Amino acid sequence: MQENNLSSSDLIYPIFLIEGKKKKQPIKSMPGIYRYSIDQLGMIINNVMEQKIPMVALFPSTPNNKKDKFGTEALNENNLVCKAIRFIKKRFRNNIGIMSDVALDPYTSHGHDGLVKKNYVINDKTIDVLIKQALIQAQMGCDVIAPSDMMDGRVGKIRKYLDKNRYQDVQILSYAVKFASNFYGPFREAVGSNKSLKSDKKNYQMDFANSNESLREVALDIKEGADMVMVKPGLPYLDVIQKVRENFKIPVLAYQVSGEYSLIKNGIKNKLINEEAIIESLMCFKRAGASAIVSYFALDIAKKIKF
Repeated sequence: MQENNLSSSDLIYPIFLIEGKKKKQPIKSMPGIYRYSIDQLGMIINNVMEQKIPMVALFPSTPNNKKDKFGTEALNENNLVCKAIRFIKKRFRNNIGIMSDVALDPYTSHGHDGLVKKNYVINDKTIDVLIKQALIQAQMGCDVIAPSDMMDGRVGKIRKYLDKNRYQDVQILSYAVKFASNFYGPFREAVGSNKSLKSDKKNYQMDFANSNESLREVALDIKEGADMVMVKPGLPYLDVIQKVRENFKIPVLAYQVSGEYSLIKNGIKNKLINEEAIIESLMCFKRAGASAIVSYFALDIAKKIKF
């Protein structure tokens, strides 16, 4: 008697973007995952739709010459994410959902999610940039705005700014519980922030020793207008996913992050575990109470489960 099940509708597929044409660039630390130029997105989106995965998440690998300490490229209507959103909406309309992060780390020369002053990420001035970034993505056609920066108070200000500009229907998925984790390394390589990041992110992301703090973070973001919340990373924090789900009547998403992906992938490659471990790991999220899962395995697993 199986208590939980896994379907393709539970999954969100992350896509990395790169400038240029006819590019499908492998990511060394994430076997089987690629960066795609905009003109190659049609192929991958078709595959996602065929497997009935309802949404993709977009992440840019911004060229170094377009990065600065202010993350100016985040507000460029022709940056990689904006071009990708327009491409997908024009070709596929509303047949596939689009989620995009609101944060500055792919665009800053220092690799942090916000503006830095005296080696410290400053909260309020960062939010002034983030609300503009969120509006631009909404104007391009993004369905779900996902603030992943962990600045305090940004959800409320983004919601008010979107509503003021008549984007009331754009949903907000808040990375309400994002830990200063050691599992993000391959992702930082994929978006090109690994070499530029000179310090950790502990002054604005959560301490991985904490659990109750997650409830305070989620409560604040719900009060500010979040439609959904994210717990990131995933497997090491199943207890947090369960705690959030039991305490709040709101969709809780989990992110099976790049470090988790690479560990499982390399375990399979070296025949230490078999491929069933992937489904087991995803089912663990459902058992803990996750409403949906962002996973680099999403496309491969959707082909297998056919449900």
